[in-house]
Amino acid sequence: MAEGKTINNVMDFPSEHRDNLRILEALLFAASEPLDAESLKARLPKDANLNKLLGLIKAQYENRGVNLIKTAKKWSFKTAPDLASMMQKEKIVQRKLSKAATETLAIIAYHQPVTRAEVEDIRGVHFSPGTLDVLMELNWVRPIGRKKIPGRPIIYGTTERFLEYFGLEQVTDLPGLEELKAAGLLESRLPPNLDIREPQE
Repeated sequence: MAEGKTINNVMDFPSEHRDNLRILEALLFAASEPLDAESLKARLPKDANLNKLLGLIKAQYENRGVNLIKTAKKWSFKTAPDLASMMQKEKIVQRKLSKAATETLAIIAYHQPVTRAEVEDIRGVHFSPGTLDVLMELNWVRPIGRKKIPGRPIIYGTTERFLEYFGLEQVTDLPGLEELKAAGLLESRLPPNLDIREPQE
């Protein structure tokens, strides 16, 4: 295969990869939900190089109507971002989060695992139970256990749905403060104790 050549058909791949590529492509298309590496390896021949195969398929679909995407350590085919709005068959009523909910989500995302009391301490104000309910209804936040202190309060963290919605592979891919402000995801005035890291090089 000549360097730099774009392959548009799986049958054009080298013969040593072709069958494995076809199997992997079929698995990803047939799956009703994203699949992790272990699930894919279990369905492929033992000699298959999964990382290489995923890379080849990802490159093949890079400029197509669907792209191979990795979110929350799982792989799936998704509509290309620039076409997503055209695929909506129903009108979606967008729900704008309140300032309290937006700040609460940011605090949980960057400080997880965290208790409700710790969120309130960082924000500097109390918030209604409905704030967490909204975030859990969106399946962006969930209880992940209890803190080993008196009273054993519930601790909260983000979900795989949160990663998928914001296009993140893992929590460490969260943007820094200035990126959040530029995207309009946070108010210009933030809680004084809110510690949002800057992206690492």
